[in-house]
Amino acid sequence: MTSAPVMTDTGARRRQKRFAVLQKWISRALARSLSCLIVPGPEVALAHGLDVTAAGLRITGTPRDAGVLLIVGDLPEKMTEAAAVLYAQMPRPRAILVLGGQIPSSLPDADAVADLSQEALTEATERLRRALAESAFAASTEDFDAAVLNARIEYVCPMHPEVVQDEPGSCPKCGMDLVARDAGDDSGAGDMIPEHGHDHEHHHDHEHHHGGAPGHSEHDHSGHDHAGHDNGGNEHSGHDHDAMGFMSMVEVTRDLPRSADGLAMDWIEVPFGPVFPGLPGGLKLTLTLDGDGVTEGRARTLVGMANGDDGNGQLKAETFVERLASATPLAPVSYRLLACLAIERAAGVEDDPATARARAGALERERIASHLGWLAQSGRQLGFAWLTDRASTLQLGIQNASQEKLIELEPALQALANRLGRTPLLKARLKGTGVLPAGSSGLRGPVAVAADEAGDAWARLWQRLAESTASLDVIKSTGELGLPALRNIGHASGIGEATVETPRGLAQLNLKLEHGRVKSYKLDTACSHHIGLVAELVEGRELGDALVAVGSLDLSPWEVLS
Repeated sequence: MTSAPVMTDTGARRRQKRFAVLQKWISRALARSLSCLIVPGPEVALAHGLDVTAAGLRITGTPRDAGVLLIVGDLPEKMTEAAAVLYAQMPRPRAILVLGGQIPSSLPDADAVADLSQEALTEATERLRRALAESAFAASTEDFDAAVLNARIEYVCPMHPEVVQDEPGSCPKCGMDLVARDAGDDSGAGDMIPEHGHDHEHHHDHEHHHGGAPGHSEHDHSGHDHAGHDNGGNEHSGHDHDAMGFMSMVEVTRDLPRSADGLAMDWIEVPFGPVFPGLPGGLKLTLTLDGDGVTEGRARTLVGMANGDDGNGQLKAETFVERLASATPLAPVSYRLLACLAIERAAGVEDDPATARARAGALERERIASHLGWLAQSGRQLGFAWLTDRASTLQLGIQNASQEKLIELEPALQALANRLGRTPLLKARLKGTGVLPAGSSGLRGPVAVAADEAGDAWARLWQRLAESTASLDVIKSTGELGLPALRNIGHASGIGEATVETPRGLAQLNLKLEHGRVKSYKLDTACSHHIGLVAELVEGRELGDALVAVGSLDLSPWEVLS
């Protein structure tokens, strides 16, 4: 009788050595090709003058493809929650890189922290490469967890909200499928979370769907929430009910509107953002879909500015200027200028022509850079990589350029405009898309001027290009550009008002100054008005057109008053 072969220690060690060599090879390969997901978004990194690609990182739009979570600046609370959800969706090995801000409390300790500069970004990226190459397969001490990931899901009937269960099922009163929502959320059927076929025992937070457009194959379309929608004014009071209050599904759906294909509407509510390719970071867009059509939509900001009193009513004027500028990373020069003007007028400081010219030049430079940032974002949304690359490169070159350098870049700006005019696919995609409803009110900036033309996304693109040309003409006549700085106001008191035409439209600031401190203020911004256009702009549109229409507004969630 022969015995089974015995596994030798030498053979086991050889296999273990080969496995270690394979791990090391994979680690080095991963380190050579790092992809990152930027929070709040690529447009914020560009606005801070960061060339992420030049630092050796590839930008991705979904956490599933990201190895590095790149956080730019300080994040408001809602965005820290979103960052935790994004990080949980990233495959291992994964890393966190924080630039110029505090490490969010919702995340583990950052793998690298650096200043908000290109040099610091490049150096931190190299540190991440070395760490990943050496320890990509190191055992993790513990699994990542955060409060936002532990939301308990309960199931409720859209027609009978008093019916709540811990498990999926059907309503005992009407037979409708129950829909999921966060436990304790009694905000009504309109805020329910549609079932997406996930295993809810993992307690994922379904308020966030950040990576890529949801494919319809991922969604369970049975029993979506129809409550709260306008069903053409049809009354259901005449339906027959049995003694138990049961309403048959035939009666429930009989008078619902029909889609273009003649089928009954099957609604599903889908959130896009607050990190979504082509949409500004910090904007949460919620669309109610019937197939690929949008029946209704709404947008809100997760990073908006507070309005009114500053909290204690005793903010130094210089501090107020810095806070307003830092609160609006996509247009810091505009709001720095707005704050300086309002405070100086409250203090009775007379205008200085030379200072005014230098400030005007800096404002117009920011306008050009901002419009280029929007073009880069549009290229990302539409799939025109050449547009994203060229607009991003020009934006980075213009942001801090001198008057002489800006004049040198004029041919490149004109070449970009010519290329856009010779791109028929771009025109076909934007022409007739995002047409503003007749009588739209509260329009400002490029959105308002373009409304006098065709009023669509194509007209808004060309209006921004025209403004860039006009801004360059202003810069040629201003002399040297100067970043707005608050002039000496001493301990003055008074009431000041100022308006500035920001890249997105007119902004107005009223404030009360007491002994050199801002006592209270009231701010009005273009984006606070434009965000209200979303509902009418997306209703009745196909999903792709609705997303392009919202993107064409160039909404800055940071400039929406919360």
